Amino acid sequence: MKSRSPLNICLLSYRSNPHCGGQGVYLKNLSRALKDLGHRVEVISGPPDPQLDDDIPLHHLKGLDLYDPADPFRVPSLGELSDPINLMEWLGVSTMGFPEPFTFGLRAYLYLKSRLRAFDIVHDNQSLSYGIWAMNRLIPTIATIHHPITVDRKIAIRSVSSPLRKIKEWRWYSFVGMQKRVSRSLARIITVSNSAQKDISRDFRIPAYKFSIVPNGINTRLFYPIDQIEREKNRVIVTNSADTPLKGLFFLFQAVAELEKIQDISITVVGEPKKDGDIVKLIQKLGIGHRISFTGRIDDREFVQQYARASVAVVPSVYEGFGLPVGEAMACGVPVISTTGGALPEVVGDAGILVQPANSEALAGAIRELLNNPIRAKKLGIAGYRRVQKHFTWEKAAEKTVTAYRKVIDGHRRI
Repeated sequence: MKSRSPLNICLLSYRSNPHCGGQGVYLKNLSRALKDLGHRVEVISGPPDPQLDDDIPLHHLKGLDLYDPADPFRVPSLGELSDPINLMEWLGVSTMGFPEPFTFGLRAYLYLKSRLRAFDIVHDNQSLSYGIWAMNRLIPTIATIHHPITVDRKIAIRSVSSPLRKIKEWRWYSFVGMQKRVSRSLARIITVSNSAQKDISRDFRIPAYKFSIVPNGINTRLFYPIDQIEREKNRVIVTNSADTPLKGLFFLFQAVAELEKIQDISITVVGEPKKDGDIVKLIQKLGIGHRISFTGRIDDREFVQQYARASVAVVPSVYEGFGLPVGEAMACGVPVISTTGGALPEVVGDAGILVQPANSEALAGAIRELLNNPIRAKKLGIAGYRRVQKHFTWEKAAEKTVTAYRKVIDGHRRI
């Protein structure tokens, strides 16, 4: 194969919501960028619909989809449970586990095993299932690990005090052992930052030489400044409503509770909170409901308009393997405040204010500083926009991804 001949690429992604969660955003934008480089791309996906562009073939693998928000944790029919993989999935969920990465990989292997000759490489988007291990024995296979799920597990367990809840968290993350074993069997791993590479290498015991570091891109056709919309004074935007300790809303809302005593402030949270979840309870406990508004599900146009109206964007995450929200805010020209959790400093650089993670006092001080210093805020907004345009495009990400593909293909031939 000539070094510049187009590749036949199979992208796999077990859960690919294009509106929330980095994996769905990654799948949608990387598939588009690879196609634009002239490669042939097919996608095999679990739920929900990743909403790819029409010229990218999509094969949707039917499973139980027990996390469908419209009908969560439904009881499958006897006909559905007659399928062994469905039965394993239902038993896993029923015992407080998260079996989707495992069962998706099995379904993908069964679907593809007679079609693998049609592809030059299979690229797994962090399922790291035993099905991926089986494919790797037959065809060049690579995986992206966005960040080590071991970090999520550690923070989740540390955030609860009840022994029973700690056991539940351990059970939920029981798929981690599988992901460690499968990832070690692959010739190469793509990850999205130096920070993620170091943490994955340590926690998964993968040698550093096996990694290709490929920073994510930011879709600058979607995220861009809208000069016609005026920024609203003291309006702060945060784009993660997830009810998980990793995302740091607990510390942001504590900061808001202190700030409102001395500063007018309003927080717009893109998304919606989990009904009766910890975030809702925290807002009620702190008495800041009048300061917080959730947008609910919004389309892309409304999303970028929300950025345009904001004076400041805050990313309070305790840890991020990359941090798409901070890049998206910077692409829209919004001045950002971010923690130093994980890879966030690699994305922000000197184009924002960085504070320690899990520190509500530091967040409050930084928010107050930018809200009351519009000249500095404007300078940071401009610097962030320029940084994204220079360093974080999906075209660059796709080019580096193809370089990693070719290394795996060449190595597989030698074997």
